[in-house]
Amino acid sequence: MSFKGKTVVITGASSGIGEALANEMASRGANLVLGARQFVTLCEIAQNLEKKYGIKAVAVQCDVSKEEDCKALIHQAIHTFKSIDILINNAGISMRALFKDLDLVVLKNLMDVNFWGTVYCTKYAMEELLKSKGSIVGISSIAGFKGLPGRTGYSASKFAMNGFLDSLRVENLKTGLHVMTACPGFTASNIRSTALSKDGTAHGETSMEEEKMMTAAEVARIIADGIEKRERVLVMTGQGKLTVLLSKFIPKFVDKKVYELFSKEKNPLLR
Repeated sequence: MSFKGKTVVITGASSGIGEALANEMASRGANLVLGARQFVTLCEIAQNLEKKYGIKAVAVQCDVSKEEDCKALIHQAIHTFKSIDILINNAGISMRALFKDLDLVVLKNLMDVNFWGTVYCTKYAMEELLKSKGSIVGISSIAGFKGLPGRTGYSASKFAMNGFLDSLRVENLKTGLHVMTACPGFTASNIRSTALSKDGTAHGETSMEEEKMMTAAEVARIIADGIEKRERVLVMTGQGKLTVLLSKFIPKFVDKKVYELFSKEKNPLLR
């Protein structure tokens, strides 16, 4: 498919992978509806993309954990462009704390944003996406296939997203709707510095070596190509593909390797 003239809704579009996706889609000729909590930043991004690529971009302040915000985002897209061709559920937050130390409000916050945000936006966009035989995309994670230590809430929310999208895909095998689950590996973005600590406050610093990771722009390019090809599941990086594969056959071995990896992060939670 060509993106030229298509309407693309992107949540969490004010930074990281979401901002990179907005840039990538605009460069391919798509019109954009961008949602995020950081409204001023979002407006600046939308204006810059309009000037740079000659497309139309609309910024909508949206906290995806709130159903009414998601409903308003989708209604704005329909009001402005009369249709929706692609919905990219990208908004997400992470965490870093052992479960034994964790305030349960952290898990609730992660489920509200990562899982329920996807459900809310998809529900309100569903009618238009069925009409256009468009695409629903969920930006998940390898953590949605393999539980990661210190990220119980994050893994749980991504497992939930994967299951939701998988069920939705099967329900729509004969409707023409495309459903894609995109699972980046570790990506250089602000998600680790904004990750929630055990009491729900922002962690404030990354726990990993960002310079060795995929860039958000690389991830966005792969996702855009995947939508064009109407891929089913995108697992990015060799490490990610190997983790998913080996978890099916030698899960105990993978447990040990994941433990070793996370015990080497900065200020490790595992000793």
